[in-house]
Amino acid sequence: MSDATPPAESRLDRFDAYRARMNARILDEGSHLGIKRFFNLDSAAYRDGALDGKTKELLGLVASAVLRCNDCIDYHLEQCAEAGWSEAEVEDALNVALVVGGSIVIPHLRHAVETMDLIRERDGGWRDGEG
Repeated sequence: MSDATPPAESRLDRFDAYRARMNARILDEGSHLGIKRFFNLDSAAYRDGALDGKTKELLGLVASAVLRCNDCIDYHLEQCAEAGWSEAEVEDALNVALVVGGSIVIPHLRHAVETMDLIRERDGGWRDGEG
């Protein structure tokens, strides 16, 4: 038997579990058709089109920061990491969000940087380089 302590659950892990649990609850069999349609529309917006899905995730991150939604920032940062954006590219996009949104975005920029740290710790980092 191992004496190893399991890793502590991070804020990001709790967010992922909560989001999955509540989305399942919201979209259960008896849920409102309009709500289901909106969730489907949201998912469809990030599929490849004239812009590829990878670019759309970065756009979603910038919009989320300007709109000051930390849950959305967390979601889009995870998607950006999965899509292959580098840390430098994400930071450049967050700079755009800061310029567009102004100083009120700074607390959400802090949140984003913390989330990037959590993704790095949990998933082993971001891809290197740019482009």
